This record gives sequence, C-alpha cells and structure tokens, in this order.
Amino acid sequence: MMTDSTKGQVSYINPDGLPKNPAFTNVIVVTGQVKTIYIGGQDAVDASGAIVGKGDIKKQTEQVLANLQTALKAGGAELEHVVKWNLYVVQGQPLQAGFEAFQQFWGQRSNPPAITMAFVSELANPDFLVEIDAIAVVPQK
Repeated sequence: MMTDSTKGQVSYINPDGLPKNPAFTNVIVVTGQVKTIYIGGQDAVDASGAIVGKGDIKKQTEQVLANLQTALKAGGAELEHVVKWNLYVVQGQPLQAGFEAFQQFWGQRSNPPAITMAFVSELANPDFLVEIDAIAVVPQK
C-alpha cells in the first residue's frame, strides 16, 4: 500500500495463514507522520484512588476501560486510535464477565486492535482483578 509521507496511516491486516477473529487484528502497520500515545497499565480505581468493584471483574473492567478512555483523551486520542491492548487478568477470574464489559465498551467499531491477554498470579494491589495498558496512534495531517 502506498502512503503519502506527509500524512500518517494505520493499516489493519489479517493475512492468509493466520486465523481471523472479529475481536482483534493480527498485524497493524503504522507509517508516515503520526502521534503515538502509550497508556500505562490502568487499574480499577476512581479519580480519588479508591478501588471500584472489589471482587467483581465486570465492574473492575468497566472502570479500567473508563480510565483508559480518560487517558486517551488526555493524550489527544480516541478509542478508535488504539492499535494494541495488553490485558492482565488475575488467575482464576472468569473471563466472560470482563469480556462482556469490553465488548460493550468497544461496540461495533471496525478495525479492532491487536490484543495480548495473560493470566497473572497477582497485580500491584491484591484487590485488583484486571489491568490493561494500551498504545494508540493518531495520524497527523
């Protein structure tokens, strides 16, 4: 794909030979002039630092995603600019409730980001059940 070097471009690729899944993209290529935003791991805390949803992975996932959206806006990005998520879930937690919260948050947007998900033995606080970080790319004009 040709690109104009004065503009940024993000290409989403699901090549033959790799499984295709509507929840993620296998390869994302960024070219040209872009702004890249790196969002550190977000946990289920509100603006005052209080833990939200103790013991409830769905409520925690909702708070983490809300925090991510706040961080993206602060960096000049929107949800559709996310090209990579890393999800960390405490081992033994049910995935379905967290996944449902994520699906509601993402909605019907096209071009889902690349995703890595890992079970971990624990996070920074024993009450945290999920943590997500992100990379977003905003094409510059």
